[in-house]
Amino acid sequence: MFKKLVPINKEQHADLKVKAMDGFEFARDFHLASLMAHEFVRAAAVYPIVFIEDKAQDAFRPVVLLGLNEGENLFVGADGKWQASYVPAIIRRYPFALASTGTEGQFTVCIDEDSAVVDRKEGNPLFADDGAPTQIIDNVKRYLGELQQMEAFTREYCKYLASHNLFTPLNMRVRQDEKIKNITGCYVVNEERLNNLSDSAFMELREKRYLVAIYAHLTSLSQIERLTMLQSGVSGLTKPEAELGADADGSAVDTQVH
Repeated sequence: MFKKLVPINKEQHADLKVKAMDGFEFARDFHLASLMAHEFVRAAAVYPIVFIEDKAQDAFRPVVLLGLNEGENLFVGADGKWQASYVPAIIRRYPFALASTGTEGQFTVCIDEDSAVVDRKEGNPLFADDGAPTQIIDNVKRYLGELQQMEAFTREYCKYLASHNLFTPLNMRVRQDEKIKNITGCYVVNEERLNNLSDSAFMELREKRYLVAIYAHLTSLSQIERLTMLQSGVSGLTKPEAELGADADGSAVDTQVH
């Protein structure tokens, strides 16, 4: 997503401006996007929500599937517009992001200097003539701060599900050009294990406010059919078909982020 992400500095970026974003061309190659637990309900109406294993962090994290093939986002139209009612927050934050300062709990606001919406002539300035941050900076800080809190909640949510062995691999099969393609590398909540939790563990899920996100995730899996239908319009699927379950012969597409 980012080409040249650097910390915002009032000396270096005194004349930097940000233009209104009129499209999502920068996200055209994203076949998945990270998601916060707080977004699950809205996102579930559009996208399949699954989990991928972040081996570097020894943790799981939720993502939405935006396409069935790596490098293909089915929700960015030819005109660069987003073709859905909800855009994941991680994409809406562009061209800004938070980066750790190296001190626990402390972050700095960064910007992608090479973004098409960042300019030194046109747009809304980041700093006023006297060097004071403008409302743009204040709004970005508030928004990124909220996302940081949501991310912390989401990490704990995933950690809890993993500790109760609720994740199971999802084997998704789609039929393309009369061949079966396996889409692997993602996980879902195992409903049987969820229903077999002890009463105390289930009550703990409710107390932690995890249940809504779990059921939104499970409901969202029906949106896999939406992806097959969109894919049909892109590459001519002969039969828009998605199957969940056992492995099948065919080429595999790894949904994990490398």
